[in-house]
Amino acid sequence: MTTNTATEALLHKGSGLQVVVGLGQSGLSVAHYLAKQGYQVAVTDAQAAPKLADQLPAEIEIRQFGAIDADLLQQAARIIISPGISLETAAVAAARQANIPVVSDIQLFCEACTAPIVAITGSNAKSTVTTLVGQMAADAGVNVGVGGNIGVPALTLLANPDMELAVLELSSFQLETVTNLGAKVATVLNMSPDHLDRHGDMLGYHQAKHRIFQGAKSVMINREDALTRPLVADNLPRISTGIHAPDKGQYGLITDTEGQTYLARGTERLLSADKLLIKGRHNLLNAQAALALGELAGLPLESMLTTLQQFTGLEHRCQYVANAAGIDYFNDSKGTNIGSTMAAIEGLGAVYAPKDGKLLLILGGQGKGQQFGELTPFINQYVSQVLFIGEDGPQIEQHLKAAKLSDDVALHQCQTLENAFATIQQVTTSSLSQVQAVLLSPACASFDQYSGYAARGDHFSQLVNQLDTAQSEA
Repeated sequence: MTTNTATEALLHKGSGLQVVVGLGQSGLSVAHYLAKQGYQVAVTDAQAAPKLADQLPAEIEIRQFGAIDADLLQQAARIIISPGISLETAAVAAARQANIPVVSDIQLFCEACTAPIVAITGSNAKSTVTTLVGQMAADAGVNVGVGGNIGVPALTLLANPDMELAVLELSSFQLETVTNLGAKVATVLNMSPDHLDRHGDMLGYHQAKHRIFQGAKSVMINREDALTRPLVADNLPRISTGIHAPDKGQYGLITDTEGQTYLARGTERLLSADKLLIKGRHNLLNAQAALALGELAGLPLESMLTTLQQFTGLEHRCQYVANAAGIDYFNDSKGTNIGSTMAAIEGLGAVYAPKDGKLLLILGGQGKGQQFGELTPFINQYVSQVLFIGEDGPQIEQHLKAAKLSDDVALHQCQTLENAFATIQQVTTSSLSQVQAVLLSPACASFDQYSGYAARGDHFSQLVNQLDTAQSEA
């Protein structure tokens, strides 16, 4: 931390101080970007020793760590806040009360970016669709940058002066401080309760997500989810997606008399579902979303369909891990809310149901104030065993029971994944077991037991591979 005297001296150099709040990857990218632009920059973070502090540009001398410095924020011409920090944080709220602008790195990006932007948000599947659209663009020969909430800070994409298209995954936290994004194409893929501990209620969450449509030149909407529909001019180009047969110019699914399902645009069958490496109805919606966004961005259809057939999906997102003892294992550790888990249960459940198979579902972690009873109809239809892990496992069990969980569904409190695998071996070796697939889709955050969803998913995959190895050696 700099001394107060040094801070005061620097502050008096002139107005225009840019204060970066939060020193994660996005905060670090903001600090580098603004320093390179010649701004006077200060950084403040609640951690006493942020891990990335030694990567800050040397010219940034004001570094107030150990608490978010309220006095420093009051001196700012503009505050650039990291998505992990709430606008309700006392120091930030006081600065907003003083009419000091508070923006995100995404605002800086859209003001500087000259390439058209494809902007993607939603409660679930953002990363899958963003990655897929980015791959479609690259395969079509477009110089594309992919970033935002997907792990690559958006501002780092500006280092490519030849970028022809920017594909951004945007979170509700990033969007709540963005004004007039002006995307070439914008979408809210879907809406289900998430981050209500931060946004307060569904209205606050909805309002944050829908900021993505400000200034959009075209939009994509999900016909199955009314909450995705923007309040924008009717004459704005728009394409819709859905699970039913589509109208002319829209995307949807067509099932023939033999039960084969196709991705379709209007009456044209584009691709048989069995040609996709990604499985489940939710992934058919993801594929449609990518096609619709790509069409609005000007990508050629044939090239996009080729990319689709080669796409294997993302790690920790309904990712096929292995088959052990005749049972398929799927890692959906990224399923950190009930909407994502509903989609995974329904998508995979429908694959095994025609074979009279059921899912074994692993739920639990930190519940983030969600109402887990909403999962009950999906569990009753597709699941025969539910294993609970993590600190909110007992509460989730109570929610499911209160929502009239079927007596045919067996429940097991396991606390940890190791215990869950011991239980899996017990229940699946029974001659009465209907389990054909094990699905880790916790509908919860992982921070009670892991550093993040990826660590939880890696642990799951490791335990599966141990099963697989033991089976092959037996």
